[in-house]
Amino acid sequence: MSVRNQRPFPASGGTTYRSGAYPSLLPWQVRERRFPPARLGRRGLNPDEVYAFLDRVAVDMAAVYAALAQSRRETAVVKDALRRWQSEQADGGRR
Repeated sequence: MSVRNQRPFPASGGTTYRSGAYPSLLPWQVRERRFPPARLGRRGLNPDEVYAFLDRVAVDMAAVYAALAQSRRETAVVKDALRRWQSEQADGGRR
């Protein structure tokens, strides 16, 4: 099976397993990534290497978006608690 045909995310929609041997990509690594030319008799880049790299970028992006969503949920909880506290203070604590 080609790397291109593999699902980068679990079918359940949950978080992906990340091994300690698989460090997150850094922006400079993406910018500086170079791919070797394809085998003799082919033009362009090796598609398997390109698709493997794109899958890795997609997994890292999914992790960033998941962390961002979690942060937004936590922010909403804190804002809600602050609004309730402010309402209680405005009512003179008579709740």
